[in-house]
Amino acid sequence: MPRANRYILPGFTYHVTHRCHNQSFLFRFALDRNAYRKMLRERLQSFPISLLTYCITSNHTHLLLRVQEGREEMLGRFMQSLEGDFAQYYNLRKKRNGAFWGDRYHAVMVDSGPYLWSCLKYIDLNMVRAGVAAHPREWDWCGCRELLGLKKRNRLIDMAELLRRLGDGVTLEGFRSEYAKTLEEALAVRELDRDPRWTESLAVGGCEFVERVGRLIPNRMAVVTERPDDSSNTWIVREERDAWG
Repeated sequence: MPRANRYILPGFTYHVTHRCHNQSFLFRFALDRNAYRKMLRERLQSFPISLLTYCITSNHTHLLLRVQEGREEMLGRFMQSLEGDFAQYYNLRKKRNGAFWGDRYHAVMVDSGPYLWSCLKYIDLNMVRAGVAAHPREWDWCGCRELLGLKKRNRLIDMAELLRRLGDGVTLEGFRSEYAKTLEEALAVRELDRDPRWTESLAVGGCEFVERVGRLIPNRMAVVTERPDDSSNTWIVREERDAWG
């Protein structure tokens, strides 16, 4: 795929995805997934960034991040520190040279409320989608167990920030109960199709949200705001394919 531009704007939540070089399964060992998660925890303690959920698969990563207001430049520094240091660790461990990551990471701006809820679910269902787990809680390297309150130690997710972004009146107990039901319903109807809106767009959300994002993006002639042909009332901002060349 051609490389899209990446836009980091103030005051947004970002779904960040990054694939291993040539989509190779470089995370196939638990040892490396654990090392990446340990480095992620260390960076979260050093940068003004909150983690809302995550998934470390065998060949790519998902991070749902909220950057402190007015500190949006820290997202790039955070990713450079995390992924640069991990690539160096991996090459030293394997006594190899060459790239660990394929091209650069992609960041999608995600609206709050139900859109953020849908993004959480999409990220958590990754390894079920891949046929590796029957339920997200079976994959230790994602946020599901922590979101459901099943993980008591070494937690990474900023639950207070997540609840704020989900909307007024959302309590921790209420969220966990409803999120568990949401996952069960998705699994019951096999809601597992890959949805490129969450990994290839510039922004995903309601109409007002994506129109606001579209106005903020430099060179707006190169982006398109549209509602996909479905009933979800989910709008996206995407870059025109010609602009990728």
